[in-house]
Amino acid sequence: MKKKKIVVFSGAGMSAESGIKTFRDSGGLWEEFKIEEVATFDAWLKNPALVLDFYNQRRKQVMEAKPNKAHELVAELQKTHDVQVITQNIDDLHERAGSKKVLHLHGEIMKSQSTVNSHLIYPLKHWEIKLGDTCEKGAQLRPYIVWFGEAVPEMDKAIELTEEADVFITIGTSLNVYPAANLIHVVQNHVPKYLIDPNEFNLDYIKNLTVIKATAVEGMKVLSKQLHELVYP
Repeated sequence: MKKKKIVVFSGAGMSAESGIKTFRDSGGLWEEFKIEEVATFDAWLKNPALVLDFYNQRRKQVMEAKPNKAHELVAELQKTHDVQVITQNIDDLHERAGSKKVLHLHGEIMKSQSTVNSHLIYPLKHWEIKLGDTCEKGAQLRPYIVWFGEAVPEMDKAIELTEEADVFITIGTSLNVYPAANLIHVVQNHVPKYLIDPNEFNLDYIKNLTVIKATAVEGMKVLSKQLHELVYP
């Protein structure tokens, strides 16, 4: 019997319980840093040392963090389903929890990228990119991150994968960051959809949506137990 395809779309709330600071919530990173100073290409041109330091600190934090139970429960779904994770997160916690198919929309903190050729991408074993670290063409390395104002190269692939979903689960995302937030609108109307988040959302217009008002960990505990009977009565 062919496995049903579950698409899991995760945001910052997915990793918050691993100690990874969110960007938009109260106390989040955008209250400490201005987006235009650390997360745009203009910021990189103006002050690359500051940008590198900002992402070096994010990378160090990610390396010290561990996947939480929500990451593990998503990975466990692979035992009975074909699971595709699409994440806005730049950490590697989904992979470290065991998820095999993970598409990162906004880049990956554990990789660097050439400033002259975006296809030259290098895995990082340590937490720091320094000024003077170069690619094979001799150009400075930058974080492999999609900055504000830059195109999201994996978006078309994400839409294609979402259109194939038999079940769509959104976990810990504000649904405020576009174009990624459009994914929930790409899911076919008849497909069961689940939203796990402790915040309030006005999504009554989305068909077949079940809202689980909880954190990622508590919500996945509920959903992973119920998924089989809920989706396939």
